[in-house]
Amino acid sequence: MDIFVLLKQTFDTEEKITLQDGAIGEDGVKFVINPYDEYAVEQAIQIRDEVGGKVTLLSIGPERTAEALRTALAMGADEAVLITDERIQGDEFEIAEILAAYLREKSFDLLLGGNFSVDNGAGQVAIRLAALLGLPHAASITKLELADGKAIAHRDAEGDEEIIEVPLPALFTAQQGLNEPRYPSLPGIMKAKKKPFQQLSLDDIGAAATVAKTKRMELKLPPERKAGRILKGEIPQQVIELVHALRNESKVI
Repeated sequence: MDIFVLLKQTFDTEEKITLQDGAIGEDGVKFVINPYDEYAVEQAIQIRDEVGGKVTLLSIGPERTAEALRTALAMGADEAVLITDERIQGDEFEIAEILAAYLREKSFDLLLGGNFSVDNGAGQVAIRLAALLGLPHAASITKLELADGKAIAHRDAEGDEEIIEVPLPALFTAQQGLNEPRYPSLPGIMKAKKKPFQQLSLDDIGAAATVAKTKRMELKLPPERKAGRILKGEIPQQVIELVHALRNESKVI
């Protein structure tokens, strides 16, 4: 079974976010595999170990993304592909189009990715990619079973559970609880250095004409919260004071 895992490198979730000149500062920041993508990597490895096949990692990002891919190779994936190009702006429309341009030329049985990335949190790329490739898609899965050319996925549905059966090939995105991602072992880290690793540009995959539909102009921190205020006196007086503050100070009524 040929499995592709969509992987993104993100900030370590314990990093403190700072803004520099209207953008997120990256100086001295630790980057990791997007946590939800780790579940996808683990699931792909488990499926391959059970039924055979190959797990290929696929990522779009700057050259530093290679570190995250090497980590996933050390977990047990077989190959990695990094699409990196200074022309890539990175909105969800553009990323999905680039992934589709690459995958249209490939044969695969299963696509796996994370439910969303912890940096942008949009959760759009997988849905857009499934539509572009004409694939059935189920998001936020917590269990996946494969048999007879079909997949049965259990998905988190806002506190409830849905069970969906779709034909393969299909695309699924992983939710927390799908599995417990393994840590890279020392032998795995050593083997990862020798595994196939391909770096491509937009020209290499015929996606040079792809253009982002949105552009982030600037990021700003929210205004600092003012200290709370305790209203004193009798209840009627407190109500009058509260209404006065909401109307004249906060201007919300």
